[in-house]
Amino acid sequence: MKNNVKIIFHIDLNAFFASCAAIKDPYLKDKAFVVGGSSTSRRGVVSTASYEARKLGIHSAMNINDALRIFPKLITVPVQFSLYQKYSRLFFNFIKRYSSIILEGSIDEAYVDMTQASETKHPLDIAKEIQQGLMAEYQLPCSIGIASTLFLAKMASDMKKPLGITVLRKKDIVDKLFPLPIKDMYGIGKKTYPKLEALGIHTIGDFTKEEFKIKALTIMSEQSYQSYLDHILGRSSDIIDPKRYAIPKSVSNETTLNYNMDEPEAIMKIIRELLETTHERLVKEELVAKTVGIKLRDTEFLTINRSATLQYHTDDYLSFLNAVETIFEENYNNEPIRLVGVFLNQVVLKKDLKVDYNLFTYQELTKREESIYQTIKTINDKYPKSTSKGIKKTS
Repeated sequence: MKNNVKIIFHIDLNAFFASCAAIKDPYLKDKAFVVGGSSTSRRGVVSTASYEARKLGIHSAMNINDALRIFPKLITVPVQFSLYQKYSRLFFNFIKRYSSIILEGSIDEAYVDMTQASETKHPLDIAKEIQQGLMAEYQLPCSIGIASTLFLAKMASDMKKPLGITVLRKKDIVDKLFPLPIKDMYGIGKKTYPKLEALGIHTIGDFTKEEFKIKALTIMSEQSYQSYLDHILGRSSDIIDPKRYAIPKSVSNETTLNYNMDEPEAIMKIIRELLETTHERLVKEELVAKTVGIKLRDTEFLTINRSATLQYHTDDYLSFLNAVETIFEENYNNEPIRLVGVFLNQVVLKKDLKVDYNLFTYQELTKREESIYQTIKTINDKYPKSTSKGIKKTS
């Protein structure tokens, strides 16, 4: 009988910002330093601390002044996002050599389905190869967790840092996971774990005991409690859908005109039509945008892009239209135009404005979407002509 158990890797780059800083400036290697603030100022907070600094009690989110009081010789390095983006791209491209089923957890961590790759090579051998390869090629240390679900893989990668490889099978949950402090459980927030501890729930194992369930339900819903329990016991998601959170960076539409056009009203009419089409896609994909703009190309092939950033993310058609009309009036100089375009930038999922993505919402959002779909379907089946979808348009 075929084994249907998935093999999920969670690959976590160790002290990523600090690692990047040490790659750029080898002098920092094996030194106690932090990324955050600036090299000339004591202001700001620690973004990442090197492992040497962590041994001294310095950690992320700590005030730079407090860190310097602990260790006056502490080196501070400014944040360098372009450097992190460069090595993040190298990291994800490296992982793609082993699997195409990847979910980017953040700039420095990846959930990877290694089920197929493990058919020809042992998962531990693959993990060692990845770990050694990232160090050899890019000087990027990482820890890897191997398990049958995303949550367990995430927990496993946190068990040994830096440069650890941990296998967490379902039969290992009681021995390896249960003894961990409840504050170390992924998904339990900084405000929640002290409340759980106050109730006598000090370990992950405590949380699973029936005797503590009633107490836990005083600070969380039944649904949340069950979701946490499913994650702990290995009953949560083992599906990595790379496309699920792959949203476009922008939504746009453009058209080359049949003839050169210099009539403002006619050009604006086309811009409105393009905006309507662009807006339809935004709404259909449940996205919102904060920046709207137009693209104009003249007969000399000179192209200009002009945009306006709104105060809030929105999917309101009239807000986009008002901004586009103003942009056009301020930038069109009555020259003949051969191409017109409209674009929406700073695009995010509408639900992400209220709900941060994590492994728990990943599963719960799927359940919610299915529930909403079934409700709508039931209504439509019962009253086929009473419901319809629409978007805001202007006449």
